[in-house]
Amino acid sequence: MNIRKRDGRVVDFDREKISTAIKKSYIGIMKPFEDSYIDKITDKIVEKVEDLYKDTIPTVEQIQDLVELELIEEKEIDVVKSYITYRAAHSKDRQVLRGFNEYLEDDTLVSIIRDVRNDYSRDLYPIESLFHKFSSFCKKDMSQDDSRVMLIRAASELTTKEAPDWEYIASRFYRYDLELKINENYKGIDTFYEKIKNLTEMNLYGKYILENYTKEDIDKLEKEIVPERDKLLTYSSIDLLAKRYLIRSHDMKVLERPQEMFMGIAMHLALPEGKNKVEWATRIYTVLSKLQVTVATPTMNNARKPFYQLSSCFIDTVSDTLEGIYRSIDNFAQVSKHGGGMGLYFGKVRASGSDIRGFKGVAGGVIRWLRLVNDTAVAVDQLGVRQGSCAVYLDAWHKDLPEFLQIRTNNGDDRMKAHDIFPAVSYPDLFFRLAKNNIDADWYMFDPHEIMVKKGYCLEDYYGDEFEKKYYECVHDANISKRVISVKDMVRLIIKSLTETGTPFAFFRDAVNKMNPNKHKGMIYSSNLCTEIMQNMSAIEAVSQEIETEEGDTVVVTKTKPGDFVVCNLASLVISNINLEDDEEVEYVVSTAVRGLDNVIDLNYYPLPYAKITNSKYRAIGLGTSGYHHALIKEGIAFSDEEEHLEFADRVYEKLNYYAVKASNEIAKEKGAYEYFKGSDWDNGNYFELRGYHGKEWEDLRASIHEHGMRNGYIMAVAPTGSTSIIAGTTAAVDPVMKRFFLEEKKGAIIPRVAPDLNTRTFWLYEQAHEIDQSLIIKATGVRGRHIDQGQSVNLYITSDFTMRQILNLYIRAMEEGLKSLYYVRSKSLEVDECEVCQA
Repeated sequence: MNIRKRDGRVVDFDREKISTAIKKSYIGIMKPFEDSYIDKITDKIVEKVEDLYKDTIPTVEQIQDLVELELIEEKEIDVVKSYITYRAAHSKDRQVLRGFNEYLEDDTLVSIIRDVRNDYSRDLYPIESLFHKFSSFCKKDMSQDDSRVMLIRAASELTTKEAPDWEYIASRFYRYDLELKINENYKGIDTFYEKIKNLTEMNLYGKYILENYTKEDIDKLEKEIVPERDKLLTYSSIDLLAKRYLIRSHDMKVLERPQEMFMGIAMHLALPEGKNKVEWATRIYTVLSKLQVTVATPTMNNARKPFYQLSSCFIDTVSDTLEGIYRSIDNFAQVSKHGGGMGLYFGKVRASGSDIRGFKGVAGGVIRWLRLVNDTAVAVDQLGVRQGSCAVYLDAWHKDLPEFLQIRTNNGDDRMKAHDIFPAVSYPDLFFRLAKNNIDADWYMFDPHEIMVKKGYCLEDYYGDEFEKKYYECVHDANISKRVISVKDMVRLIIKSLTETGTPFAFFRDAVNKMNPNKHKGMIYSSNLCTEIMQNMSAIEAVSQEIETEEGDTVVVTKTKPGDFVVCNLASLVISNINLEDDEEVEYVVSTAVRGLDNVIDLNYYPLPYAKITNSKYRAIGLGTSGYHHALIKEGIAFSDEEEHLEFADRVYEKLNYYAVKASNEIAKEKGAYEYFKGSDWDNGNYFELRGYHGKEWEDLRASIHEHGMRNGYIMAVAPTGSTSIIAGTTAAVDPVMKRFFLEEKKGAIIPRVAPDLNTRTFWLYEQAHEIDQSLIIKATGVRGRHIDQGQSVNLYITSDFTMRQILNLYIRAMEEGLKSLYYVRSKSLEVDECEVCQA
């Protein structure tokens, strides 16, 4: 049987369209129905059609009239009214579609609009609203390319907290526009292998891909690519990918599809797997393309390309020599040049007024060197995209601390300012215990050079009880000069800077070093730019200088002891996109991410040889999480539901850690343990004791680790993920959302942004960051921290109502809960820079 469409075309009769229309009429008035009852009505209508039109072809309108009559016979009067409304709405939609046809010549694009009409609720996503917005942007003689751009803009600007899925509708148009452009640039190239070959010839893909993968391998991997996963991308996701991550030609034309990008990254990260590389490339592609894992910005940018610097974070210990200081500044320049962020520990550098070669009071102190670091950050930008990013750490007992706390504030001498770097303070627990119990007590600050010369040790080389013993030993030594200020006045300086600039970042050195799994090999003095990387540190040293003769020429050779120059490779588990109740899925995703990160260590291009040496010794990785608040919402838990929230945090992060540690142990069985495993907390079991891991699963894993080792000396670290969480369509890192709904300006256009999965059910569950009790943020961070061997990039959110005492109490609470660091203090009236190089 056939039916005549309104445009005169004759097509096959489809009974399901009748059934669907009737169901929508019931749904429209929220009237329950049985599928069998709808089938019975549909059967009666089909019988009448067959009887009435056995010699002619019925029209769509005639069929619809029969539907109305049958519903009347069934005495479904309210459903009839709903069906009439349904018919009228569709008639109106047809008029709107004709309106689009006046501007759009592409039938495929119009069919996408038709699909939007069918796939989304007409009440929330009416296509006439899209048409009115779109037509308001259109100009006379606008090209079809520009018309598509206006359609994308129209859909994205319709996004509201009531109708958030316009972000996905805008993505449909964006993806189609992207596909047309890529097809135009790639005429005649039909296979993934041909494309990789072409990109390699253009020097946009690294030659190593084709050198390691055969055509047969790539053909297999092409079959694993799932284009439908593009549907997971919001407008903001696809826009960010297209503008920042997809490969472009030298004249800036996009040449790569999102799924091709994910597969290219996966192929690169699987290279060390030898004969199993196709299997591992498939696994890595799966978790990336399902948005269950995101890799750091440098990895997403550079994997598969000729230049493959894949790491985000670097940390250097600045030694107290002219040569050492300039070496560290040069190190920062090299890291920044290659797109990395830097943490510089200045705690060993002598204070202002210290002696130099026995001359008293001539040292300029730390601040003058920070001006050089600041100028380097401005001068050496990150691949021409943004200026360099550097956090500088100083100990709370360093004599230059009061001036250090003012390098970004608005008062004081501009010659002492360094507005483009981020100050951070390394606190012993003693400081905040005094702030709690005796805030009027004296706080003593020292010159680290003087202590080393006169006492024969460095205060920064101790923590906990040993530190306090050495600290008071220096306090009571009359031969040691001191700068004295009350704890209260020091707190005032700290909080003034926090409220004005969002900094200094906080590093709680006692908790960090107590939980350091590699304390047998050193100390951790500070963290990185985003406060989540915590690994053993030591300064680079020039051991000796020799003059040698080679073929009659005299050359100068400097031998350098590399120290521990920290580098970390980051990725994030998107926990909102993982079924956390399915242990098999969790293990699959976590073990795949750990494998990929471990391979980065061997694949990476290191901007400095010191970084490669340190990374080879510890094989450190930083597996973090994003989508924390989103995951809570999906569980039906509000951030402020303390008991449920903390139980969720403890359960989920123990599970994630267990599978991450297990994965590292499995790789160690296969490829060997990291160099410094023997004597570590992993080896002697102290890692498990400190965290209270005593269940059978943990005990079995502990025994396996003692026997076979760990592949990675450091495992977990939660980075900010500001950019990559946008790609994954989720919330950033472990932070609560700043706003459920906000407007973002992009090149003159206003782009509405909504919290993920925002709807009538989740709207009030989504508490905004400044509305949440900040002590709960600290408490949850402490609960998660038990399961994270490094740190978490965690912000605090304050309003103008916060007093100095309230802010101080948050830091005291952080110390008591065993936090290892705090990132920004974000005031409602303060906008601070976000670390983009560490987006994992």
